[in-house]
Amino acid sequence: QVQLVESGGGLVQAGGSLRLSCAASGRTFNTYTMAWFRQAPGKEREFAASISWRGKNTYYADSVKGRFTISRDNAKNTVYLQMSSLKSEDAAVYYCAARRFLAATTMTAGDYDTWGQGTQVTVSS
Repeated sequence: QVQLVESGGGLVQAGGSLRLSCAASGRTFNTYTMAWFRQAPGKEREFAASISWRGKNTYYADSVKGRFTISRDNAKNTVYLQMSSLKSEDAAVYYCAARRFLAATTMTAGDYDTWGQGTQVTVSS
């Protein structure tokens, strides 16, 4: 099972951009579907984006479609979330999630069995 460590969070102005990274341990990273979820204070954790094992297929929540891009580099065991045109409602703790051989269309947090510790994204208006 992989272990996940997120980085790249921080404070950004509304309209700005930020790139999150999630580094995974282990030699089977290329068999894991990877996803980003986020959780704002007082709200449930929600799906943001997912990517298939080889990176061929990506899926997005409607709220981030066209503004966020998920990608992965299997040679580096890393998945990224490029966030652009950030809005105040994007502010949250962002979590990287993984599960081996899971369908990348899965958008339910409970279906992912490995999580990072989260990274805070704050958007100032």
